[in-house]
Amino acid sequence: MPHHVALVTSKVEGRSYDVVYGLARTLSVAPRGYHFWRDDVGYVVFCCAKPEDAEVFCQRFGGERMPAASR
Repeated sequence: MPHHVALVTSKVEGRSYDVVYGLARTLSVAPRGYHFWRDDVGYVVFCCAKPEDAEVFCQRFGGERMPAASR
């Protein structure tokens, strides 16, 4: 899945978890993503098949688009 969206981990915790993963299930988001740390901040990365789905995810949750190769 070539279109990656990184969300700060805190946006995917607690009550937000169900909202984020609920939307992910309606889009072309892969069932598994990955995590990384940058400047002592954790991120969860969601991988989408369609660029428009990645953009929806970014806009809805304030995510950051990432090139797939940056993993």
